[in-house]
Amino acid sequence: MTILVTGATGNIGRMVVDELSGRGHKIRALTTNPAKAALPADVEVFTGYVRKPETLTAALDGVEKLYLPPTAETIETVAAMAKQAGVRHVVALTSILATDDAEDEYALSFVAIERTLRESGLDCTFLRPGAFMENTTNWAGSIRAESVVRAPFPQSSDTAIAMSDIAAIAATALARDGHENRVYRLSGPEQLTIPEQVRALGDALGRDIRYIEQTREEAKQEWLASGFDEATAEWLLAGGPDLRVPVEHDFERATGRPPITYAEWARRNVELFR
Repeated sequence: MTILVTGATGNIGRMVVDELSGRGHKIRALTTNPAKAALPADVEVFTGYVRKPETLTAALDGVEKLYLPPTAETIETVAAMAKQAGVRHVVALTSILATDDAEDEYALSFVAIERTLRESGLDCTFLRPGAFMENTTNWAGSIRAESVVRAPFPQSSDTAIAMSDIAAIAATALARDGHENRVYRLSGPEQLTIPEQVRALGDALGRDIRYIEQTREEAKQEWLASGFDEATAEWLLAGGPDLRVPVEHDFERATGRPPITYAEWARRNVELFR
């Protein structure tokens, strides 16, 4: 069986390649820069980019299963090319926001990806993660400089998942039959507040990290100063102090193990914060 991983040097795509390598399948990786990719020796590397569908033709030849990162701009073309090439199963990364009642433009872009793939006639698996644990690397600068994290809404809680776990379930769906035409809602194994995440980072670093509560306006101004536009800054703060994101259990059902905790992720990635 030949599996093509597109976006193979992206944050999650690269991990998907590593998860699949050595499992006995023929793995292809699509990347814009093969020389810098440093991909495993058993992986066949193609130059290309899903947002430039004309670069996919050779890579798709003979492929049975395909991994796709979010590609709303070119999804119709890519889906048609995959179908014509004989791909039978697509594992697509979308978002927990891809719901029937989605309204804002960002959420609707994921809805459009899923709808287009379904209508193409391909068998599909949709991976719908919420927040990523890696988002907390935004705190690395202030942790290094001041041993401080500034953020609003200390009572709100989220259930972030590690990118490595998203890659693990993607590889499971690609390498084994039985995951076709399923939707997996993905989260970490626990609800955590920001102060609880900060404590976990402090434990991993072996020193105290202070949490300083921001007002909503202070947080918004920080987002704007870092380059986000007004609409994005408002969206990032939309959950507010009442945010309570539920734990999802699809990861464990699909892989047979629980996702890693934030404390474990912090220990594995502690050098990002030193």
